[in-house]
Formats: sequence, structure tokens, C-alpha cells
Amino acid sequence: MSHLRQGASRFDPTRNGASLLLAGLVAALMVVANEMVDSWSDGHLLAGWMLLWLIAFVGMALLAAPARRAAASLRGAAGSWADARRRAAEDEETWNSALHDARLMADLSRAMNGIAVEDMRRYR
Repeated sequence: MSHLRQGASRFDPTRNGASLLLAGLVAALMVVANEMVDSWSDGHLLAGWMLLWLIAFVGMALLAAPARRAAASLRGAAGSWADARRRAAEDEETWNSALHDARLMADLSRAMNGIAVEDMRRYR
């Protein structure tokens, strides 16, 4: 059980997402390089494989930080989107409840009127 807790504490979704994004980018780069190597004649096969691995390692080195930043920004955007969806669902539920309860509708009306007054004071 302690081994599972230790593994869970080391889990970092941003880093894992960045690694996955990096692997995808490097794989795409390798496919392009492989297509270039395949068009060469058989006499340059060793040079082609050396170039292919050089591109793979350089791609991993150069794309690691941007992939990590992209994964972090995607995770942040997904979190804010989920929060916005949750708030919209709560607002919809409150509104539906207010349609059936006059006291709740009056409270919402007063709150919205107070917000409008504050907005008007702020723009003067």
C-alpha cells in the first residue's frame, strides 16, 4: 500500500502530458526524416541512420521545454473550462429553481439589481 501511495505522490499530470506531447512531436519529426532517408540510395544507409538518430535526440532536447509549457497551458485551460462549465450548470440549476420559487426569484432580482447599481457607480 505504501508503494502505491509513493507512486501516486510522484504522479505529475503536467510532466506526463509534456512527455506524451514530446514523444508525438519527435515521432512526427522521425517520420519526416525517415522519408528523406528512404529516398537516398543504399550506399548512404549508415549516414542516413546516423542522421535519423541525431534528429531524434536533437528534437527531444529542443522540444522538451516547449512541450512541457504547452502541456501546462493545456491543463490550465482544461481546468478553467471545467470550472466555467460547473458554474454555468450551477447557475442553470439556480435559475430553474427560481422559476418555481417566488422568494428565490425575488432574492435573485435584488442581487442582480444591486450588481447593476454597483456597475453604474463604478463607471461614473
